[in-house]
Amino acid sequence: MAPPERSSDHRDYQRVPRVVTAMARDEQHGVTVKPHSHERAQLLYATAGLMRVNTDLGVWILPPRRALFIPPGVVHYWTSMSKVTMRTIYIEPSAAASYGNTCRLIEVSALLRQLILALLEEPIEYPIPGRGEHLAMLILSELAAAETVPIAIPWPRDRRLVAVCDAIVADPGSARTIEDHAADVGASARTLIRLFPQETGLHYRQWVQQVHLAEAFGRLAQGHSVGAIAAALGYASPSAFTAMFRRILGKTPQHYLTEWRTPVEVE
Repeated sequence: MAPPERSSDHRDYQRVPRVVTAMARDEQHGVTVKPHSHERAQLLYATAGLMRVNTDLGVWILPPRRALFIPPGVVHYWTSMSKVTMRTIYIEPSAAASYGNTCRLIEVSALLRQLILALLEEPIEYPIPGRGEHLAMLILSELAAAETVPIAIPWPRDRRLVAVCDAIVADPGSARTIEDHAADVGASARTLIRLFPQETGLHYRQWVQQVHLAEAFGRLAQGHSVGAIAAALGYASPSAFTAMFRRILGKTPQHYLTEWRTPVEVE
């Protein structure tokens, strides 16, 4: 049986006989979708709103104009941190293989955005040959050229480190030290410092910086000023925060703030 013409259930898009399919779904603030996986790769993208995505291996914050590539079979769940207009695509596994087998945050170009919106105007099983097929191939080409954003919060498995990471993510601007966290979980600071690179691939300070970048991305997308974000994250000055941000991302917070203050048409 063919799937509904415009379903908002991801399961209806996994076995459609097309290389790329597109789904539209809107959610209110505070909705959490339970852990699940897809037969296909997914480009999780929202034209408006803020999302947090969790897997066993990491956490990502998705503001507008950024999307998360999720390989087939990766268990994940997401939470809407505001009202969200999701416009996501699913890619047949063999076509998605060249994009890698790990999740990554990417820049959504203006062209890729318009291609996704255009594919949503086509039937799920768009005619072949035809406009839908051409749009799908252009989406794959644009995705291959997409820039990766180096923000990811790798997640540990050690229960002590999980507790520490939960506390840091819950209050990223806290002035608590690694020694304070160690006392809370019954470990030494030296043990935690050793566990961070073993469990996450990042040293403690690098991991905290990733949390700060993700938090800053979300706040910038909501229109917070650079000074307010720097203060909320515990930096001594906006310039100190900006220096860290630019060193890792190659762009200033003001660049993204200006971008997100520029209105775009929401479909």
